[in-house]
Amino acid sequence: MSDQEPSESAKRAFGTQLRELRGDINLSAVELARRCGWHKSKVSKIEHGTQSPTEDDIRKWATACAVDDQISELIAVSREIEQMWTDYRRWHRPGMKRLQFQAMELYARTKLLRVYESLFIPGFLQTVEYAKAQFTIHAELHGLPVGDVEEAARNRMLRKRFLGTGAPVFSFVLEASALTNNTGGASVMGGQLDYLLEVLKLPYVSVGIIPQGRERSLYPGEGFYLFDESLLKQEFWSGAFQTSRPENIAYFARAFAALRGQAVFGAGARREIEAARSRLQ
Repeated sequence: MSDQEPSESAKRAFGTQLRELRGDINLSAVELARRCGWHKSKVSKIEHGTQSPTEDDIRKWATACAVDDQISELIAVSREIEQMWTDYRRWHRPGMKRLQFQAMELYARTKLLRVYESLFIPGFLQTVEYAKAQFTIHAELHGLPVGDVEEAARNRMLRKRFLGTGAPVFSFVLEASALTNNTGGASVMGGQLDYLLEVLKLPYVSVGIIPQGRERSLYPGEGFYLFDESLLKQEFWSGAFQTSRPENIAYFARAFAALRGQAVFGAGARREIEAARSRLQ
């Protein structure tokens, strides 16, 4: 998948939904524009997802299409689309070291947290040395203060208090490649792999690893965090995506189940960790 804003596809889908409302009553774009008091080009822009409708626009559109009963639902969808994508310039305004505290309440109220990563070790499972190496890369990429790296890494470690408590229950699925993408050098990676072996012993924590070369029933993809059946978070190079739409949650739940079905656990996971150690030497 290209690193474009995932919310763009949601905007296009919403535009299609609005166009279908117009089509259901055989209303032309020109007539819809006349009824709403707009230039006809505005209808085209909204339907193609290049212009986001305001809430007042949505009300006028629904009224013109005789579906006033759908106004609340349409506005709710529109609000979520606007909140789906956060670019990193806005995301990092509080600073890397403060960002680590933002989701603590969300973690605390989550009963089941499903995490898939294909490229690196998830934050919950990182050592402080690995976190520092990752934050250094992140700071250099996004032009952030490198001086914040140390404190940001220490703050990230505070989320580990949830591990092994059952609140939430954790289910991790990692691609084997996440174990061998060398972040921080041999010493850092050695300590990280040692820590993963310790995590395998924790209660309420499941760690599955998809071996390299295994025949796939689902191809690797971008990592994601699935909080119960209520919220999906996914990070890209340029920003972060989130959604709570039931159809999106159901999609990622199916994807996670398929990925988990390809993973090995317990002794098999330990063998994958040791194999990664050998490949890194």
